[in-house]
Amino acid sequence: MRYIIIGAGAVGGTIGGRLAEAGHEVVLVARGAHHAALRDGGLRLTAADGTSTHRLPVVDRADAVRLTPEDVLVLSVKTQDSTAALEDWAAQPVDGGGTASERLPLVCAQNGVESERLALRRFRRVYGMCVYLPATHLEPGAVSASGRPLTGVLHIGRFPGGTDETARRVSADLERSNFLAPVVADVMRWKYAKLTSNLANAIEAATGVLADEAGVALARRVMAEGRVVLAAAGIEVAGEEEQKEVRTDKIRFDPFDGSKRRGGSSWQSLDRGTGTIESDYLNGEIALLGRLHGVPTPVNDTLQRVANSFARERRPAGSMTVAELTALVDEAVAILQDPSEASP
Repeated sequence: MRYIIIGAGAVGGTIGGRLAEAGHEVVLVARGAHHAALRDGGLRLTAADGTSTHRLPVVDRADAVRLTPEDVLVLSVKTQDSTAALEDWAAQPVDGGGTASERLPLVCAQNGVESERLALRRFRRVYGMCVYLPATHLEPGAVSASGRPLTGVLHIGRFPGGTDETARRVSADLERSNFLAPVVADVMRWKYAKLTSNLANAIEAATGVLADEAGVALARRVMAEGRVVLAAAGIEVAGEEEQKEVRTDKIRFDPFDGSKRRGGSSWQSLDRGTGTIESDYLNGEIALLGRLHGVPTPVNDTLQRVANSFARERRPAGSMTVAELTALVDEAVAILQDPSEASP
């Protein structure tokens, strides 16, 4: 099997680099300065066991790859970029006849739960992957992964449900590449659990790494609101104890080089000045479900709005205080309870 990593950033670059280290064929797909750096200098992957450079095939568009029936497409762009990527790759021809959407498996290695639905509109064989993988991508050509002793935990299964031989083969390749990759028939249970924790990404993006009780308290509020909404929607979520059982003793997130922890995926988008952020598919997913099921979501609404304003205005990551953000949330809650509290 050859892996086409569509979006070789923090997650995609780490998965691609680790697969390459284990001897698997990998093609990286990237854009702009990152593509140029990968093409000219290779992928520099820093992990707990050191830094290595992988000189792999790299392209910046779908028609630059000759696809074969043994290829696996791994979609690891941010969800806001999924539609464009899926459109680019779906119609690409595969050796022997047919198109990528008809013949190739596509694995959504992303936060959120929307990309699988987007992919299934175009691709016949879609797989969800719950990405529990602490990784950073801040400069072209370089990614780092701080998980140890394993690099990450990557649950995989068919979407909307089930397992098959392809999922088992991908899992085996990943487990030979320093990941734990359980094959599960209910992968979306795991992805909704990850979504719940990712609701705090917007807080980190706006205020920096959650290092004090005020930030942690706000994170608890947004996640609690998310759990209420998911319950109202009848969506089953993997429990905390179930998650701990899988991950305990298998992966730690402490930076292996003694440095301060950097921010997660949303923080990194702001730090790189991409102009977009994934909040519409994290906090926005809860807002959508809340509206569909009649549950107010003032905390998630506020964080979605603030995160989008940071991306749109290219405000520096972490430039708002927790107190300022909490005040905005409290105002939204107060207005919901008494509309007369709205500012003139």
